[in-house]
Amino acid sequence: MYTRRDFLRVGASGLTASVAGTTVAPAKVAAERSTRRFHFVQIDVFARQRLQGNPLAVFTDARGLSDLEMHAIARETNLQETTFIFPRDVAVENTQGVKVRIFTPIEELPFAGHPTLGTAMVIRNRILASNTRSELARRVVLDLKVGSIPVTFTNDAAGQVFGEMQQKDPTFGQVHDRETVARLLGIESTDISDDAPIQTVSTGLPFAIVPIKERRTLQSLHPDQERIRTYVEHAPDLNWFYYVTRDTQDPTIGLRTRGIYLDGEDPATGSAAGCTAAWMVRYGLASSDQTVHIEQGVEIKRPSQISARAGRDGERVRNVRVGGNAVAIAEGEYSLSQ
Repeated sequence: MYTRRDFLRVGASGLTASVAGTTVAPAKVAAERSTRRFHFVQIDVFARQRLQGNPLAVFTDARGLSDLEMHAIARETNLQETTFIFPRDVAVENTQGVKVRIFTPIEELPFAGHPTLGTAMVIRNRILASNTRSELARRVVLDLKVGSIPVTFTNDAAGQVFGEMQQKDPTFGQVHDRETVARLLGIESTDISDDAPIQTVSTGLPFAIVPIKERRTLQSLHPDQERIRTYVEHAPDLNWFYYVTRDTQDPTIGLRTRGIYLDGEDPATGSAAGCTAAWMVRYGLASSDQTVHIEQGVEIKRPSQISARAGRDGERVRNVRVGGNAVAIAEGEYSLSQ
């Protein structure tokens, strides 16, 4: 008699064949031979504990997947982003980095923060698991649509692995009218701080940084997303708004932030965090190379801890770095037909 353990060990189809004393049907064998399997790791990014931070699915070898299939898989995972690694010759990766593409359920992105950190962490972990020289895992360079992004790994004060990406040097764009933005957010213009302008900044993906005076206003935000979409369509080089406040009521946290977008709220937006660090340094809200601890995702019960800093060289803001921890939570494979 078969037990539940036997069932789990051999699988439903194998159990049926074993009980019947027959071999697996030829049709099933043919189907298995025509199946393509793609391994993935799911990892919680900008978090020290599982079930916090921003979840990411990383497909470790996406060779053979078409653009349409990657879009479909991103819709299937239904996460903010899913990444696909395309292994290349070691010599090429040593000079150009590991080729990675980033997809949301809606579109492909040239760059995004938590997918960059999470994917680099998965690559690092696989290097160490393969017994390759450990020094190769200290720095992982990703070859993204936006260009090469290096991620350096160290141990933090708690002994956990900490990864820090160097984003593209910032570009500063349009300054947005406070009254107009306040109407889009359903708040008073006086709820928006005048310590620095609402400005579009990009370190690979452009966000307009909106400084909110009080934490309670940030916590109760309900932006009119359809009106914002219309506004964004007419704004040059703007992805969306990113909401920040220095009213954290916690001396260990420099900013509380929210990333509320058309498709939902983001637990952690590493690309916008880099833009924010550059914006703070430009307007004197942070000093050059000062690390700012950003907390995001609290309102949706996915607290995320982001470290961000930027340097200043005269009038130029540069060397934007965003980092955090990440912990793998699951792995498996997708089975697709030929």
